[in-house]
Amino acid sequence: MRKLVFAFLGGLVFGLGLILAGMANPAKVLGFLDLTGKWDPSLAFVMGGAIAVGLVGFRWAHSRAVAWTGEPRVWPALRGLDKRLVLGALLFGVGWGIAGICPGPALVLLGAGSAGSAGSGKGLLFVVAMLAGMALHAAFQKIFARVSATSGVRQPEQ
Repeated sequence: MRKLVFAFLGGLVFGLGLILAGMANPAKVLGFLDLTGKWDPSLAFVMGGAIAVGLVGFRWAHSRAVAWTGEPRVWPALRGLDKRLVLGALLFGVGWGIAGICPGPALVLLGAGSAGSAGSGKGLLFVVAMLAGMALHAAFQKIFARVSATSGVRQPEQ
């Protein structure tokens, strides 16, 4: 139960922060990404503040062996850049640049009862496309695992 409470509170604070900062507004995000047009630098300050808070939070979390939920901390083992990370970041960036929405704000748009900017359904469409992309990724991972098991090719680490 404690884990659910912290997950709810974390999601609530994150969602409210996205709304207050304007990150759930696709037009504002696209204004930030439009460096050659009418650029809106305000989200750079939001990101800078988020990075500062994250640095403090992660430093504090690294000093503790147990999370607030009572579970042991598990940190990623992979430290370097690999092809999957770079390709995923590129795909994420292109999608963010086209839609002006990333996964967190898309869920905020749906949770706020908005199907998208000006009722266009952009938020709902984004979430549907995101879920379809996740399903395709899972299907390709299973196919790749089967092929690599029969051919002796080593599967990339998750």
